[in-house]
Amino acid sequence: MARKTARAHEEMAHPWSSEPRRESARRARAELEFDEPMVLGALFGQFDSNLVLIENRLGVYIAARGNRIQIEGSEDAVARARDVLKGMHQRLLSGQEIDPGAVEALIAMSNEPTLEGIISGGNEAPPIMIRTRRKTIVPRSATQIEYMRALAKSDVIFALGPAGTGKTYVAVAQAVSQLMNGSVQRLILSRPAVEAGERLGFLPGDMKEKVDPYLRPLYDALYDCMPPEQVERRLASGEIEVAPIAFMRGRTLADAFVILDEAQNTTPAQMKMFLTRFGQNSRMVVCGDPRQVDIPGGDSFSGLADAVKRLEGVDGIATIRFNAADVVRHPIVGRIVEAYEGKDG
Repeated sequence: MARKTARAHEEMAHPWSSEPRRESARRARAELEFDEPMVLGALFGQFDSNLVLIENRLGVYIAARGNRIQIEGSEDAVARARDVLKGMHQRLLSGQEIDPGAVEALIAMSNEPTLEGIISGGNEAPPIMIRTRRKTIVPRSATQIEYMRALAKSDVIFALGPAGTGKTYVAVAQAVSQLMNGSVQRLILSRPAVEAGERLGFLPGDMKEKVDPYLRPLYDALYDCMPPEQVERRLASGEIEVAPIAFMRGRTLADAFVILDEAQNTTPAQMKMFLTRFGQNSRMVVCGDPRQVDIPGGDSFSGLADAVKRLEGVDGIATIRFNAADVVRHPIVGRIVEAYEGKDG
């Protein structure tokens, strides 16, 4: 069956609900009609939970009857709700799942004038997404779109911003995708072994057991993008390597997708050493939050800040900056980040 998109048109009749409504100067109504009834259950959500979420976030009233949805509210809110529903519908038709996080992301992106282009990739461009063995990752903020584009074309990418913006997760997804399609031969994930304001003391076990706790977030992203048996097999064969930055010295990382996480906790010397490991047919992503430096001396001793200052604008190097509005975890995480950044700023 050929895919059809949602059709929207302005509707001047009252919504089906007979509930009285307060009139305002710029109230509007719009109607959406969907031609694929098999996706309506996933579109609406259990007990219409997705529609309720949109109502609560955008301050609109949504009435659904059969394959038709009618929206009432302020002019801007109605337009945003309509775009969000069309985006959800299009994602379902392309085989993607819709969860509350995806709905929240579309609501956040509905402020962007190019929402429809973001979802569809434009009239001629392919959709912006990363396909892995276990899932398809689509952008959940406007900055993630810019980030995914940079991951596809730049040699070195600096991804800066607070926790929860998808810096590391999206980079790991892109790395897994390139490993699976054969465009790189190895995936190397690294981060400095620095405690977050704690001193853990002596850790028992061999070297791997000592450093694995520091690298656990990278493992988590890997297992989310690949079947566990694939991860274990590729770790054993060396196709995937997870190691602290100290293990990078003296190496040339060719035919590899290399990710450095928590880069704000490197020293300038460590960062220079890491960046100069870059080899032929490789891509390198450096992720970090400049506001969460845990090394002695703080910001002024961070290799990430030093590298960005020196290298921003150099050909082949992209710098992507996320902020609290790009947080794609629970909405309260974004509010927490905003509160801390406001206090510091």
